[in-house]
Amino acid sequence: LGGLTSFDTRASHQRKQTSVNYALSNRNYVHRFMITHSTGLNQKGWAFSFSASRRWAEEGFTDGTFYNGWSFFAGVDKRINDKHLLSFVAFATPTENGRQGASTQEMLEIAGTNYYNPYWGYQNGKKRNASVAKSFQPVGILTHDWKINDKTSLVTAGSFSYGKRSTTGLDWYNAADPRPDYYRYLPSYQLDPTFANEVRDAMKNDINKRQINWDALYNTNYGAYETVYNVNGIAGNNVSGKRSHYIVEDRIINTTKYNFNTTLNTSVSEHVAVSAGLTYQSQKNHYYKKVDDLLGGDFYVDVNQFAERDFPTNPNAGQNDLNNPTRILEAGDKFGYNYDLNIRKSSVWLQGVFKFRKLDFFVATEHSYTSFFRKGHVKTGLFPNNSYGKSTTYNFYNSAIKGGVTYKIDGRNYLFVNGAYMSRAPFFENAFLAPRTRDFVQQDLKSEEIGSVEGGYVMNAPKLKLRATGYYTQFKNQLNVLTFYNDEYRNFVNYALSNIGKVHTGLEFGAEAKVYKGLSINAAAAIGKYYYNTRQNATVTADNSTTVLSTDNIVYSKNFYVPTPQQAYTIGLDYRSPRFWFVNVNFNFFDKMYLDFNPIRRTESAVSGVEEGSALWHSIIDQTQLESQYTLDAFAGYSWMMNRKFKSLKKRTYLVFNVGVNNILDNRNIVSGGFEQLRFDFAEKNIDKFANRNFYAYGINFFASVGVRF
Repeated sequence: LGGLTSFDTRASHQRKQTSVNYALSNRNYVHRFMITHSTGLNQKGWAFSFSASRRWAEEGFTDGTFYNGWSFFAGVDKRINDKHLLSFVAFATPTENGRQGASTQEMLEIAGTNYYNPYWGYQNGKKRNASVAKSFQPVGILTHDWKINDKTSLVTAGSFSYGKRSTTGLDWYNAADPRPDYYRYLPSYQLDPTFANEVRDAMKNDINKRQINWDALYNTNYGAYETVYNVNGIAGNNVSGKRSHYIVEDRIINTTKYNFNTTLNTSVSEHVAVSAGLTYQSQKNHYYKKVDDLLGGDFYVDVNQFAERDFPTNPNAGQNDLNNPTRILEAGDKFGYNYDLNIRKSSVWLQGVFKFRKLDFFVATEHSYTSFFRKGHVKTGLFPNNSYGKSTTYNFYNSAIKGGVTYKIDGRNYLFVNGAYMSRAPFFENAFLAPRTRDFVQQDLKSEEIGSVEGGYVMNAPKLKLRATGYYTQFKNQLNVLTFYNDEYRNFVNYALSNIGKVHTGLEFGAEAKVYKGLSINAAAAIGKYYYNTRQNATVTADNSTTVLSTDNIVYSKNFYVPTPQQAYTIGLDYRSPRFWFVNVNFNFFDKMYLDFNPIRRTESAVSGVEEGSALWHSIIDQTQLESQYTLDAFAGYSWMMNRKFKSLKKRTYLVFNVGVNNILDNRNIVSGGFEQLRFDFAEKNIDKFANRNFYAYGINFFASVGVRF
């Protein structure tokens, strides 16, 4: 479901060549340099393949963003004999980039651009982004190909991956919210119209009012000389100094992953082929935070300020780690949450493929066993008995069956139908209510169920290719957990959603017609309806206590749309010259797009006291539909064999040019993503108080490359 992408990375399967390439762009990065070399299989049975690249930009398309990414790949094959091939590949992509944040339409209008980014501000005259993403997760794969005989082969592979991805962000203690687009700072929040206009003018005219004011954060820390008492729980162990009230924290996920799989393929007869395999996967995600920058202070303190506020008479409540209470933090120290989520999955599968003159069909089944558990590394003051150590292990047995039939009308026309039904263990991220602080899980954990069927027609003629498909997929028993500040309960809550059901149904059509020498017309359409078909159940628990605030809270989500374009169309011209150049131009159109919806706005309490069917009622209940959009894109390339010009070149050498230009018409009103904020004004029913946050697609953008291949 959702398709499959397969990469053959074995060194002996790569084209024997060397290539050097440079690219220029105005997207996330500006420059890219890449070099690749593959030897092919030599007489001694060895093959090697290497590739390395760098992509970088001091600032991308959006203000305050930057990019610095590297990629490395190495592969080596050894053909032992005609029956055995041993392959090893390793690759890694260490990347660092300044992120872009979504914001409200009010802030976009104040900033005068749809690409306003609230994550950055000036520090010493330079742009500094508070949200920096880093990733480094190298992968190694060892593969053994065994040709048992002419009809049977066995492919076995094991892989290992270890590394982390992280995102920085601001954290603060007993201080004002530092986010420049925080709703209380906006003109729309001010009750006095005159003062609202003053705020708007100040934000328009002073960039430090609409971006992060790093100087103000540093100055707050410089002036906060304080004494922290009984550090590490030791009476009289007091520490004095500049206590940081603002810091930059690093939120880290460290992943260790093992995979093993083996697949047997055999031809039973001319018409029958059988495949079978088994897999094992083991993954541990270690979630924790550490202090990235004290912003001029001497130390930070590992305490939970919200628990201190909510439980002033409980001295342990505010401790993030009772084993190390009131811990003084320096840059690089872990703090706050610290836990692992561990998952194990093993499966076996069997597939038969049967091919005849007029009819092909296949049938397959899989059986799997999944288990996961949480392991806490700190004992929180709020949940001392449910935060430290290993939790209960949750186990799920799942099965799947799929099959399909293809009827060959003739050598160019085919009809096909495929179907599948499967169960799948819940994702552990959606099973645990608040894994940062405790090991509680949603009630009645059970596997989700998925059923799918598709059918269609394919034509492969010399001058016309067609494919038309209809499909229907239903998802049952999905889960989700949201954590946010709930204005109705005036508390941070865990909003556990169950009974999430979805339907994806629609038609897809693609065509390519050759209309003249080298000239083709291509067209495609995806017309679907992706929607929720159930009323979801919500259990609301306080984040800082075991209090259950609400159970069986109905979210009226039925018939709301999944946030993806429901309709997409493209039509284009493609010309390929006999002189080794090509160009294609496509016009694309998208329609029926909706923002992801806030579930608390679709509850009975959200419209309590509001006249049903009124304009206010609809403004609260109705899902936000985005305007239809379009783009015009072009792509062109040219390949020149240099040997004709430079006779001294001993190897066949090509100079290759490519250029792509997207959104040629510079349409800057395309909402590429966004969400309704997970807050709602229950008192005044004002939906603009917590307005939608949107991302916008880039305006005209390009990617051009030149390379030498020999």
